Amino acid sequence: MRHWPLVALVVCAALAAAAPALLDAGWLRLASEVLLMLAMAQMWNLLAGYTGLVSLGHQAFIGIGAYFLFYVSDRFDLHPFALVPLAGVAGAAVAALIAPLLFRLRDAYFSVGIWVFAEIVYVLATKTRELGATSGVPLKSIRLVDVEHFARNSFWISAAVALAAVAGVRRLMRSRLGLGLMAVRDNELAATSIGVDVWRNRLAAFVISAFGCAVAGATQFMGTMFVSPEAAFDVNWVVAMMFIVVIGGIGTLAGPIIGTVLYFALREGFAAWAGVSGSWYLVAMGLVAIAVMRFAPRGLWGWVLERRNARGDRS
Repeated sequence: MRHWPLVALVVCAALAAAAPALLDAGWLRLASEVLLMLAMAQMWNLLAGYTGLVSLGHQAFIGIGAYFLFYVSDRFDLHPFALVPLAGVAGAAVAALIAPLLFRLRDAYFSVGIWVFAEIVYVLATKTRELGATSGVPLKSIRLVDVEHFARNSFWISAAVALAAVAGVRRLMRSRLGLGLMAVRDNELAATSIGVDVWRNRLAAFVISAFGCAVAGATQFMGTMFVSPEAAFDVNWVVAMMFIVVIGGIGTLAGPIIGTVLYFALREGFAAWAGVSGSWYLVAMGLVAIAVMRFAPRGLWGWVLERRNARGDRS
């Protein structure tokens, strides 16, 4: 079916529009978290899966987006919803500024370099009184928001961010830039020889990825109406993104979707089974990761594609 992506997008948008009438506030918050994690995973996958740059510091952009929204909204008495896109611009601007330094590092050195940058930003946030230092800061401009419909509107923003991330990555990968990114990932020397600008392509992916994570981070913490350095710059954001992408299928569009569903199924399922939040789901995640990497190195979606291709060859 030629137009199935458009049909899927319309169906998902319709479901998102109807969700607030079907779900209570608690389920809406969980659904928002799922959608925003999917968006973050797609952004991490764009960088690692399609560009070949493995980031261990994307929590920096999540925190930058959140703190930008909180500070600007409170300082200038602006509606927080209107600042969500600008939070993404702030994250993208920071990514563009640090790219010339980080791109001098290769492979594991890049991963460590961006993690160090994230730790530096975290320390700066804990030392800045205007940002609440180690205690964090509430969203004081919440008085500008219609509290009665806050959960509904936050969910709709989360749904828009997730749909934009999935549709945007799909469209990007079918563009000239996307083809260039995959060429650089597969063989940098060969890509250069056919005229692909390696630095420019990587910069574009890095900036887009930072933009998406900053928007998702701003939306996530706007929903909780409180942000702190420990939560915003938590390395577990990247751990979750890596798990989701690697288990679902790195370098694929469907992989992060499958991985996100599995991640939250494990987390919520073990929380309900144990009766406490605990950390048992982390153990389950580790076991699942080991099993998938052992029997399906390309992830669950990669395994599905391999089986489909094998059946096609036999037929």
